[in-house]
Amino acid sequence: MSRPLRIAVGLLVAILAIGAATYQWKNPETTTLDAAARTGAPGKFVTLSQGVTHYQVDGPDSGRVVILAHGASVPLYIWDSTAVALSSAGFRVIRYDRYGFGLSDRPDAAYDSTMFVKQLDELADSLRLTTPFDLMGLSFGGFVTAHYVRVHPTRVRTLTLVDPVAQSGAPAWYLTAINATPLLREWFWQTVGVPAAANGQSSDFLHPAHFPGWVERYRPQLAYRGVGRAMRRTRSAALPTDFMAMYEAVAKAGVPVLLIWGKQDPVVPFMYSDSLRIRIPAAEFLAVDSSGHLPHMEQSAIVHSKMLAFLAAHPVISSSNEED
Repeated sequence: MSRPLRIAVGLLVAILAIGAATYQWKNPETTTLDAAARTGAPGKFVTLSQGVTHYQVDGPDSGRVVILAHGASVPLYIWDSTAVALSSAGFRVIRYDRYGFGLSDRPDAAYDSTMFVKQLDELADSLRLTTPFDLMGLSFGGFVTAHYVRVHPTRVRTLTLVDPVAQSGAPAWYLTAINATPLLREWFWQTVGVPAAANGQSSDFLHPAHFPGWVERYRPQLAYRGVGRAMRRTRSAALPTDFMAMYEAVAKAGVPVLLIWGKQDPVVPFMYSDSLRIRIPAAEFLAVDSSGHLPHMEQSAIVHSKMLAFLAAHPVISSSNEED
């Protein structure tokens, strides 16, 4: 072997060794999510067709049912304040962790709209919800709930969208190149993308200092194997979506819609609210000042008052109640 070739081989071996060591050091996924890991966790668990789903129920069993769908990756606790507000008003509030996040399973699956609609529908079936329920989607939860309304319009009484996802920009050229190389894609995502996910959560707020501990609360779910795959595939599956056509389909379904948007949202800018209002012209609209991406947290009283008024304006027609 010539000296230049030995040097090249040596450099390649060194690069691979450094890459492997970095992967072991930076990759937060170290634990398998199983029954033992869920021991003592709050809420309930149900096994659906693609795995275990973690959910929580608040409020009286006889209450009108509201299901809350969380955003891109923050689990069901992102709805804590809304669950308190609605359950205190007599509603039966159900929130759940989407596959890949929180304490729900991380199946090796597509993480597309079909998967999300099926999970939500099977959860509703498992709870024996035989009459229409109210549905709320936050951020990427707008993607989930909009597709659910499109597929199952008769199961939904009302839809509330809070700062819903409205665009999916093309990735930078270097990310496109990385994503085209499976081993490099896995390495990059697990050493750069997933570890950075927690710190990025504070940017959802206009005033992050008002929510101490928010970033640390997010970190535990990153330890369970499969969360990075779920994040990556969720983004990839949503990338080709025509969001405006998706919301036009919501309008055609005829389900009453409440649209809520933080005016200072840095994640899904407020300007997109105009586009959605054109696509869903009958939607009620609440613009929330002094709020970023999570107006239900930063301006809780205003948002929850509007939610309750909207639900009251669309009462249950049947005398029967949803059953547990």
